[in-house]
Amino acid sequence: MNESESRQSESRQSENRQSESRQSESRQSENQHPQIRQPTDKSSSWLSKLIYEYAMCVAGALLVALGAYFFKFPNNFSIGGVSGISVVLGSYFGLSSASDISAVINIAMLVLGFAVLGRGCGAKTVVGSLVMSGALIVLERFIPLDKPLTGEPFLELMFAIILPAAGSALLFNCGGSTGGTDIIAMILRSKTSLNIGTGLFISDIGITLLSFLFGVETGLYSVLGLILKTFCVDIFIDGINRCKCFSIITDAPDEVSDFITRELGRSCTILEGMGGYTHTRKYLITAAMRRYQAARLQRYLKEHHPETFMMVTDSSEIIGKGFRGF
Repeated sequence: MNESESRQSESRQSENRQSESRQSESRQSENQHPQIRQPTDKSSSWLSKLIYEYAMCVAGALLVALGAYFFKFPNNFSIGGVSGISVVLGSYFGLSSASDISAVINIAMLVLGFAVLGRGCGAKTVVGSLVMSGALIVLERFIPLDKPLTGEPFLELMFAIILPAAGSALLFNCGGSTGGTDIIAMILRSKTSLNIGTGLFISDIGITLLSFLFGVETGLYSVLGLILKTFCVDIFIDGINRCKCFSIITDAPDEVSDFITRELGRSCTILEGMGGYTHTRKYLITAAMRRYQAARLQRYLKEHHPETFMMVTDSSEIIGKGFRGF
């Protein structure tokens, strides 16, 4: 009887070991499949992000080109940068058209950048510079201008500032630029310890002062444009990056957090606290999201949890997963 029980016990142990071995192999097989699928999902997301960023580079470069061609060049507004140099060399010295000069300088800067920096020059800078140069040449060939669009210099100055500022903000936001003096800044940054921002600002002032060659009025408009350009670029960049930060006090943390994580695809943090007046248990949910997601969250809380107390603040500098890195 003991021998039979012993054999049965050994048989059961052997079966258990085989079962555990099969389960272990099954778990390993299950774990391997996500590892195969996960890169595909990541690569698809990476590709979509890459296409979006280069589309923004192209759109930004086109806006810069439109502002320069239709409003800067006809009015001789020399507001720093390559476009400012092109205005002076093309309109005052008559070397060629401002569009052609701008394209030649940008291509020369790209060649210099690749010669000195190699790949450090940046693919998005190449795309931005080539798109802008090509757009200027195409516009000049198909929509030639021999005078300003209107007789209102101040109105045209506003468009000469706003369009390039919006384009530059799109480019800067995705890590690109239109080349030109930005490439000089990259070279100086890699080779010297000079303050790049100060150097570029001084060079822009020098280029802008050359606009007084076209008269005091044009020079003053250009100086005003240089001052306003700096503020406009910052405003557009802040507007593009602006997000909403929520501090929500609620009695239903599970429902609210489920909506944030599942419906909006955002994360949140739940803290437990106590109401200072009622002395009852409350929950504080903090979350950050894009503006269109914030509108959905506000509608949800209004419809399903109207008793919720929340504070909403704007932020253009959110660093972390789901937003941007350091």
